[in-house]
Formats: sequence, structure tokens, C-alpha cells
Amino acid sequence: MSDEKRKTYKPVPISGFPEWLPEIRLVEQGWMDHIRRVFESYGFCSIETPSVEALDVLRAKGEVDKEIYVLERLHRDEDDDSEARLALHFDQTVPLARYTAQHFNDLVFPFKRYQMQRVWRGERPQLGREREFYQCDIDVIGVDHLPLHFDAEMPAVIYEALEGLDIGRVQIKVSNRKILTGLCGALGIADPVPVTRMIDKMDKIGADGVREGLSALGLSSAQNDSLMALAQIKTRDPETLKARIESLSLQGDDVITEGVAELAFVLEQLRHLPDHAVTADLSIVRGLDYYTGTVYETRLLDIPAFTSSVCSGGRYDDLAGSYINKHLPGVGISIGLTRLFAVLEHHGHIKAGRKSPADMLVVLPAEERRAAAAETARALRARGYKVELYHAPQKLKKQLAYAEKKGIPYIWFPPFEDGQGHEVKYMTTGAQITADPETWTPES
Repeated sequence: MSDEKRKTYKPVPISGFPEWLPEIRLVEQGWMDHIRRVFESYGFCSIETPSVEALDVLRAKGEVDKEIYVLERLHRDEDDDSEARLALHFDQTVPLARYTAQHFNDLVFPFKRYQMQRVWRGERPQLGREREFYQCDIDVIGVDHLPLHFDAEMPAVIYEALEGLDIGRVQIKVSNRKILTGLCGALGIADPVPVTRMIDKMDKIGADGVREGLSALGLSSAQNDSLMALAQIKTRDPETLKARIESLSLQGDDVITEGVAELAFVLEQLRHLPDHAVTADLSIVRGLDYYTGTVYETRLLDIPAFTSSVCSGGRYDDLAGSYINKHLPGVGISIGLTRLFAVLEHHGHIKAGRKSPADMLVVLPAEERRAAAAETARALRARGYKVELYHAPQKLKKQLAYAEKKGIPYIWFPPFEDGQGHEVKYMTTGAQITADPETWTPES
């Protein structure tokens, strides 16, 4: 044997690719389980698409080249001169569009789907801006027409999903792009895109910053005043929304009128939510130009450390026009789960869970009793409990310490000798009682 010292590689974290210890991962899994239950309670079905899509498909979305991770084999054939054709998806909208077109004849419309997968973006990593992260998306897609009540269902679903995560009060801001784009048209603004993108920065740079930015785009004082008056409308009440719009003398424009009616309808349908849960905010535009109507952004009211939108989305006129000759309008919203989770964990808002998912630890009295202990564990698992069998016949004190370190709440003692019964120990109270693995249930 060689005396040469074996070389070792010192592991270091990869920036932008988070990983958690078991006690934190259990909390994240609990979040995902809760979100999944809420999604399914509204009839959304689960799909999962490959981690990769054709590179040309991803690039067709535009302005994302710098964020795309290309997939390529380290050792290619020498005669393979072709460029890499696969890349990791940077969101789940493009995969959904391709999936819907590909399986169009097998899907039932309106198609209600949810997707909870990792996505990858090659941006500068920082807290809350990871390169690899989970997104939890819901979308509803129709053929030719999609009823507006789905636009109201989205905030209701997301509010219920987030409200159950114990992260304080959540507020979903709703707007409609038709109102602002209609105003741009009425004001004679030929290219509304830079204007809408500037107004969308209201939360980041404030009203004064947006006003200066609009002036820098060459807008007149009158145009600027009209846009700012509209963008600063915030209200929970649909009638107040209509009155505020009317006070600006904008109601004559058909596009604006349509957008106001749609937004008022969404607000009306969400009256059952708490007062803080939903508000119309006319500065919300969303930067992606494929949104054509309702748009959403969401804020955590009680956690100021999280300054960006918790989840966002909106309505789009044609999801899969590049893939199929069908008109497929839709509406969707996405929770940036990892980004939200990472910021809250960093600021101490995530309470670590147990280091093990096991409900109980079955003690191993002696090696010759392993078969009986294993049978006890199987009987408890068959009744739905998560059970770990201790790995070695070590001292009882060591086995109990192991369970305590992992946060396992119950210790099961199979018979140590023939003729003895079973016992269970409650780690929270220290109580130890006789029990039958076929009938025992935890005391409340």
C-alpha cells in the first residue's frame, strides 16, 4: 500500500445553489406539502416537465440569453461540431406552453395545472436571488376564451396557500395592464413599453423617481401628470376604483373602460377575503410584455426584510402560439418558494423542525431480538406511523439520547425478554406506559 497521503477535496458551498440541513429541509417540505394541498383543493392537477428544453425554444422568449444555463457534455465526439441544443429552463411558463401544445388533444380544457419544480437562472447570486430555486406555479388555460372569474380565483388560491405558512399578513396587489396601456394610447405615446416598465418601478424608486424617469423618456408635463395620477390609485373597493378613474376623465377610452371593468370584477369576487388581503394598485404592471390584462404582485406586510414580490403573475392572450395553431389564453401566478424561504430563514423567521421525520424510535434490546423489534416496527408502519429501528444493540441511554437529538417524539420498547409486554415513552412528558403496537394511538 502506498504511503502517499490521499488527496482530499475540501467541500465548499456553490454560490446561488442553496441546500439545507435536515431540520430546515423538513420545514421546506412541509411548506410544499401545504401549498400542494391548497392547489389540489381547487382542482389543479400536477404536471412535471423535463429540467431542460430546446435552447431555441427558451431563447424565443427574448431578453433572457444572459440567464440561460446551456447543457453540454464535457467530452463530446471530435466530429460533433454542432452547438449545444439543450438548456435548463429559467421559468415554468415556456415548458407549460410547449407541454400544452404537445399534449393538446389529450388535455381537458380549461386546463388547470400546478407545477412545483426547480428552475435555473444565471444571475448574480445574492440573498433572495438564487441561481437554482423552486417555483410553485398555477395556471388555467382555455381554448379561444377563458372566463374572467379565473382571474379572481388566482389571488384566492395564493392567499390561502401563503396564509397557512405562518408568515404574517399577506397582501396581493392587483391591476390590469389595459388601463395603463390604454392611457398611453390616449395620450399619444407611440411606444408604451418603456413607460410601463418605468411605472412598474414605483415600489423601488418611489413616485419622485418614477416622475423623473418618465420625464427622461421625453414625456410632457401633461402626459407625466396623467400617468402619475393613475399609477398612484390604490383601493380595495371596486366602486371607489371606478370613481377614481372617472375623476381623471379617462372613461371615454374603450381599452381603459374594459380594463377598469375587469379589475372591478376581480375585486368584487374577492370581497370574502380579509380587508388587508387584496388591493388594487394601478402602479403594478409587471415587466413581461406578454401579460395582457390582470396582473398580480404580493407583499408580506409583517416582514419588512422581504422587500420583493412573494409571488406574481397575470393573464396572457396566447400561451402557445409559437407551437400550435390554436388560441390559448390563460392566467397564472407563481410563488418563488426558495427565494421567499431563504430570506425568511436568514432573518430568523423559520423555526427549525426536527432532525428526523420519524414519529417513533423502536429500541433494539439485543441482537438476538432484532427480528422481533423489526416486526414491531413493521406493525407500526402498517398503521401509518413513521418508524425508525435503532441500528445497534447499544446501551439504552445511548439509544434514548439518539432519539432526543433527532427530536423523535416517541420511544417504543419491544419486549426485552420473553413474556414481557410493549411500552412506549412520551419524550415531551417523560411518561412511559404499556402499549400494544396493533392498537396504540398517541394521547392528545
